Amino acid sequence: MKLAPMKELLVQAQEKGIAYGAYVAVSYDTALAAIEAGSEMNIPVILIMGTDCIELLGGFESTVRIIREAAKDATVPVALHLDHSRSYEDCCKAINAGFSSVMIDGSALPFEENIALTRKVVEFAHPQGVTVEAELGRLVGEEGDLIVHSPDAAQTDPEQARQFVEATGVDCLAVAIGTQHGAYRQAPHLNIERLKKIREVTGLPLVLHGGSGTPIDQVQDAIRNGIAKINIATDVMTAYVQSFDAQRANNPEFKYNTAMYLKAKEAAKQVILEKMRAFSFQ
Repeated sequence: MKLAPMKELLVQAQEKGIAYGAYVAVSYDTALAAIEAGSEMNIPVILIMGTDCIELLGGFESTVRIIREAAKDATVPVALHLDHSRSYEDCCKAINAGFSSVMIDGSALPFEENIALTRKVVEFAHPQGVTVEAELGRLVGEEGDLIVHSPDAAQTDPEQARQFVEATGVDCLAVAIGTQHGAYRQAPHLNIERLKKIREVTGLPLVLHGGSGTPIDQVQDAIRNGIAKINIATDVMTAYVQSFDAQRANNPEFKYNTAMYLKAKEAAKQVILEKMRAFSFQ
């Protein structure tokens, strides 16, 4: 199965005034949970994987084989996206292996260095039909081995966003407007006015990282104002793990067997279905 270029999906979402979720996959069954949900809802699926997830699956080429197998019966487009890569080399490995989208995250670099790194990835990716996402601003929280504490976080500057997009030719932009990676300690308040300005000056599909736990009314407001992709990792993983706990708690004679994974996959799938409905206002 050919994996779908993410750019086409995000432009489609933008035209419809909705957003598509991008769901973490750390195994065959977590990928299948999202693919089954998307096929049932007739909504394209974006799978996101950091290098930590890819290592669990045996490397870039092994990961692509596993995802293609999981997607062989999909009735909707499936994109495979390298998430939060901080190196040109890993982006190239992902593209050569068959990923249909990559994110180069130079948000911790000085502005001009972020531009140079992103442009370099774009120049390698675009001739091969691969989508490139970049990031400006920084989110609080943890993403793989990247940890950002509150004093280091900065929201995306609209004027910098305009300059960045013009200089790099990137396809979509992850913006910092008040979300965080991981679980929230207190409810966020998304900066919708800042988002509107970024959308106005860039014209690109925008990406909201840290979608797990963000109040759905704020998420939908963000979608109305330019967000076309929403990353969901913590909520999927939490549902998966909590399913194991619930199975043990509700069954005194619980035994470890393969059925527990099927039920965990179903729990993750239900969370993804809920997100899909919310992001498409169904």
